[in-house]
Amino acid sequence: MSWPELRRPLVQKYGGSSVANAERIRAAARRVARTASSGRSVIVVVSAMGDTTDELIQLAYQVADRPDDREMDLLLSTGETVSATLMAMALHDLHQPAVSLTGAQAGIRSTRVFSRARITDIHPERISTELRHGKVVIVTGFQGVTDDQDVTTLGRGGSDTTAVALACALGAERCDIYTDVKGIYTADPRVVPGARKLASIGYEEMLELAQLGARVMHPRAVELGELYEMPIHVASSFVDEPGTLIQIQRDGDLPMPMEIRKNVRGIAHDLDVARITLVRVPDRPGVAAAIFQPLAQAGISVDTIAQSSGADGTTDLSFTISRGSLERALEITRSISPRIHAASIDTADDLAKVSIVGTGMQSAPGYAARMFGTLADANININIISTSDIRITCVVPRDRAEDAVRVLHAAFELDRED
Repeated sequence: MSWPELRRPLVQKYGGSSVANAERIRAAARRVARTASSGRSVIVVVSAMGDTTDELIQLAYQVADRPDDREMDLLLSTGETVSATLMAMALHDLHQPAVSLTGAQAGIRSTRVFSRARITDIHPERISTELRHGKVVIVTGFQGVTDDQDVTTLGRGGSDTTAVALACALGAERCDIYTDVKGIYTADPRVVPGARKLASIGYEEMLELAQLGARVMHPRAVELGELYEMPIHVASSFVDEPGTLIQIQRDGDLPMPMEIRKNVRGIAHDLDVARITLVRVPDRPGVAAAIFQPLAQAGISVDTIAQSSGADGTTDLSFTISRGSLERALEITRSISPRIHAASIDTADDLAKVSIVGTGMQSAPGYAARMFGTLADANININIISTSDIRITCVVPRDRAEDAVRVLHAAFELDRED
């Protein structure tokens, strides 16, 4: 769909904290109405109010030991429907024409994977019709519909994905993500009071930060933004000030001189880490596949993998997972262990990941050495190390994770401008 350049719509997404109660819904509606009064077409995506999703999950388990997946998705979708209808009512009260639409009414098609569906296509004809009639369109986030008309949910953070997907489908100017933080910071400001808000960041760096524990943006939403080159603006719904723009980092966006700058843009940490180690596994082809294929089939996401080979032809193979997956992953690993002749299995559920992220680290020397030296000076032990082109991750004891973030933030001088 094409729009005249001056009429390209805006998508605004409001998270659960931004619509947590009636007062906040009214405040968000005033922001939407101001944008619409400037002559812009506006699509709003809303999350469920506050802790509604968690409360609905608890309610489901009060009436059933194992709630049906289909019914659970239909139940959880009601949270966003409540937010959307209340937002429409608040806009009507401001004399701003508006209409609320479910994911199905908005044309969001998805796979038939309950609780973890993915968007397959968007048919935005209804949205376009309502926009042409001068209405603000409020769409329920986090949900889609299958070809069989069953409601699905997109998983945690799915409202971010809904917003960016709609922005891409409608050729929006950008997607504004309004939340309870002022933007993307060099580290979690609750851990590092001197953390600095970034004016802009590239998709690749943001994706790494999101995957490694920075929970401001969902990784799937960032991936979509990068694929369609959709600018994403992350800002607070509680203050009127610029946030952080996630976009392609072109030459004009980079500080000069280009190769004399901080290559580390941010530090992420994740406290939800457990480890499984298979001890003294025969070092032969097919062992890794025998371990990780059953885990994948069980829907268990494996993160960091480390292998250390000994002189006796065996290897210790370690991998990290979320703490919530540990029990199931350990059950699967124990069933595999006799077939691959592992001597024993060791586990830990008191770990965390700390990562430094930034483009250019691979081609510039000294970043790994500085990271490891800084952690050593702080007497923080490293359990596992993992790297990519733009990040270095260390698995450390959970009770030292925040100390690690603080000392690394200081060591790389992230409180100072580039």
